Order: sequence, then C-alpha cells, then structure tokens
Amino acid sequence: MLAEIKRAMAITARLNRLTFNDADEVRALFSELIGRQVEDGFMLIPPFYTTGGADIRVGRNVFINQNCTFYDLGGLDIADDVLIGPNVSLITSGHPLEPSRRRAFTIAKPIAIERNVWIAAGATVIGGVTIGENSVVAAGSVVTKDVPPNTLVGGNPGRVIRSIAE
Repeated sequence: MLAEIKRAMAITARLNRLTFNDADEVRALFSELIGRQVEDGFMLIPPFYTTGGADIRVGRNVFINQNCTFYDLGGLDIADDVLIGPNVSLITSGHPLEPSRRRAFTIAKPIAIERNVWIAAGATVIGGVTIGENSVVAAGSVVTKDVPPNTLVGGNPGRVIRSIAE
C-alpha cells in the first residue's frame, strides 16, 4: 500500500503543477494514475489528491473540479456524465472506532456514483455508499447512506430533501 501511495503522490505532484489550459496533459497523467485511458470528454481542474488511483474508475464525460480528494482504497466507480464540484471528498477508507484497534488496520468500502450525478461543492461521501442515477448531493453535505435515484440530498448527515423531476 505504501508503494501505491508514493506512486500516486508522485503523479499528482506533476498533475497539480498543471492548469486549466493543460487539459490533454491532465488527462494523460490521470490516465497514468488510474491505469486506464480516460476519454477526451474527461476534465479535471487541478489540484487533485488521492491515496492510490488504481482503484478509481471513471466513465465518459466526467468533470472533476479543483481541490478534490479521492481516497480510493475501497474502490471508487464514477459513471458517465458525473459532475463533481470543488472541494469534494470521496473517502472509501477509515479506521476502527475502538482506540486500541485504530492503528492496527484500515477499513475500506466502495463508493459507486451512478450516471448523471452532480456532487456539489464541499460535499463528503463516505465508503459503502451508492449515489443513485440523476441525483444531486447538495453543497457541504456529508453522505453516509445510499442515495436513491432522482433525489436531492443535503445536510449532515445527508438526508433526502426531495425527488427530482424533469
């Protein structure tokens, strides 16, 4: 795990020296980070932080705004047409609650973000959560449970505010 973190830190250090105008280089470095080619519709605005990268999968037409943090040890699946706002944290790993066990190991659970989701600025999504298709996570929310498709969630902890209709 330490080797993967060092590899990710080296790649993100290079990525984070780039600007909005360096989209092709950003895509190339992000592809190197995750170990698979992203398509031309992928856009990320640096800076960006991650613990590994190899467990991140992104679909087509994904936008990741600046200053996002992805802890991907548990696996992070981002479907097509997803928008991720600035300062969003997707955290798939954590530690046991018991003080005597906290430093012993890491607990990791996947995050799945389905098609056409928008995660607004400053939101945090915790491992083990699926965000349903077409849903919106309001700015500043902390999502600890699954989000049904076609809903707006907000608050801490995140709760369904209302259904989203076309």
